[in-house]
Amino acid sequence: MEKAGAVAAMGQDSLLLPAWMKAALAANDRLKLYLSMMQAIDQGLSSGQPVPTDWRRELARLGLQDVTWLQALGEGAYRQDGILFVPHLEEWLDALGRDLHVMARPVCERPGHEEPQLLTRRNLWEGRIESLKEEEGLHADALRSLTHGDRHADDSLHLLVMDLHKAINAMSAEVATEDIDGAHVWQIEPQDRERVQAFMRGIHATAALKFGHPGLDTAVTRDGDRLLIQNDIGTNDAHVLVIEWLPGALHLNYSDLHANRFAFFGRMLQGLGFHWEALAPRVDASLNRGKPYQLGHASLESTDERRLLEALEMAASRIVFVIDWNRARKRLQAFVRKPAAIDLLEQAARDNVGHMAWLLAGGDQLVYEAMQAVDGDAFRVGERLDQVLGEAAARAYLLDLMRAASVRLREQHPMALVADEARMLLARAIRKRTFEFDLLAEHSAYCHALALSLVEALVDEEGQAQAQARLLRAKAWERQADHVLSESRRRAERQARWQPMLALLDKQDDVADVLEESMFVLSLLTSPPLSRLPRAVRDSVLAIAETTLGAIQDQIRAVEIARHLEESVAQLEADAFLQALWRILRAERVCDESLREARMQIVAHLHDQPALLHLASELAMTIEQATDHLLGAAYALRKLVFEKSGVHA
Repeated sequence: MEKAGAVAAMGQDSLLLPAWMKAALAANDRLKLYLSMMQAIDQGLSSGQPVPTDWRRELARLGLQDVTWLQALGEGAYRQDGILFVPHLEEWLDALGRDLHVMARPVCERPGHEEPQLLTRRNLWEGRIESLKEEEGLHADALRSLTHGDRHADDSLHLLVMDLHKAINAMSAEVATEDIDGAHVWQIEPQDRERVQAFMRGIHATAALKFGHPGLDTAVTRDGDRLLIQNDIGTNDAHVLVIEWLPGALHLNYSDLHANRFAFFGRMLQGLGFHWEALAPRVDASLNRGKPYQLGHASLESTDERRLLEALEMAASRIVFVIDWNRARKRLQAFVRKPAAIDLLEQAARDNVGHMAWLLAGGDQLVYEAMQAVDGDAFRVGERLDQVLGEAAARAYLLDLMRAASVRLREQHPMALVADEARMLLARAIRKRTFEFDLLAEHSAYCHALALSLVEALVDEEGQAQAQARLLRAKAWERQADHVLSESRRRAERQARWQPMLALLDKQDDVADVLEESMFVLSLLTSPPLSRLPRAVRDSVLAIAETTLGAIQDQIRAVEIARHLEESVAQLEADAFLQALWRILRAERVCDESLREARMQIVAHLHDQPALLHLASELAMTIEQATDHLLGAAYALRKLVFEKSGVHA
């Protein structure tokens, strides 16, 4: 495990020794190679033979194939006046000092078990290596002091490396690990085995969802009354989870360089019953390239051992969902807004689907190719998926695709099958497309709010202040309805398929306009010097407003039915849709009759008050106009739905 720095930052030193030893053994191999390379260069120059420059096999064996300065270490080397001049000498010396420190760490820095003699020799050689950087080249004596293996001569770096290696091998027996269901375990007590097994059950329950990505290595040890469990998440050095099992409690310390992923993991833990606390961001020069990283603490207390075991298992099963999480979020944001992308990843985790299969199958490119292959008229360059399908449908499509990719790859089906499913799912989503109806439903909601407010104002007989406040709300709703119409108009300019919905919304927007105008006229009737309307007049106008409100409610029902109609209309859905439309037609006729009744009441009670008579008549007629416009919108909706269903209007 390569995350000792992050574990140390969490204060869990007991988990470090095996990681230090593993790193020390790797550093030992690198140190031997560095010294051998310099010796080979020196020998080649001394014998007049070609200087070795091809180290590809040796470097690849140690994972150093991408270190460019090492690949070119011998190129251009020469000797002058007994001094060896080698390009990249300073980098070579830096590598010696760095790996010497890593190799000596488990022997010289283990709390309470330091080796004083080896510590002194390490410090001495770290100082000598630093002093060699001040020289122009490498003198013969300096090279010999680094590389000789003569026990009868002065100490050398090579001898120190050999002695450190011997000490590390001796320590291996002391901290020998066993494997419990894949966890590297040492110095635990018998009762800890069940706890380790619970954690590993959770890991194995979802580990397949990482599809070979690095991560989820687990190390376990005991430190006093604490059982410590460390899990590597991915490959970043600051991305680590350490769990403490204490009598009656679980504590989790989690570090992450991405704030959004950090919050995501915290929410998952809260969903399991943990108390989650985000601590202040940390900065460590040796972690995350010195950039701040997030640190959080979660805890769960219980006297029930089974409850703690279940929580430990469930927490372990969630770890896989943060691997490559940020990359998946960024890819999803090409198609939906950031909050929707995060919600998608949370739902994929709750469903035990994950996102790695989607990424492996192509991720965003998989969706782009499906968009190109399906209904070329539906998508234009630069359009996001949610702009065409609507956010709800786009999210449903992406979640279905992530689920399909996870199932297919776990069943070891070819990637091409996932690509085919991406196209099929998108074609189905386009056939069910309801984004136009989402806008229509939003506009209908504003019309309903206006009509309801008008009815309430007529019932309550408000004063001037309340009437003005209600009028301001009505103006805001009418502006929002206008924004919906503007959005539809903008889309119709880009895509012809929006034209029918634009025509429908244009008719319905007249409903919002006359209702807002009605609120304005009513507010005038509450302003001095005018007196209140007689009760009979107010009731007659209220009858028109209530009928209009009922008609708008029927329009909302019709829109909701239309939103979910398939190409072949179910009989019950068709009946409900048509009944709602016929009720709107009837409401328009009822309002015509109610307007006549209102006129008679207005003349009977206000014939001697010209201003009130005029405004009351205007109020009644304006409200009645709403059902006229609503009827036109209802007929437009009927035509649109019939065309969608393949029925001739």
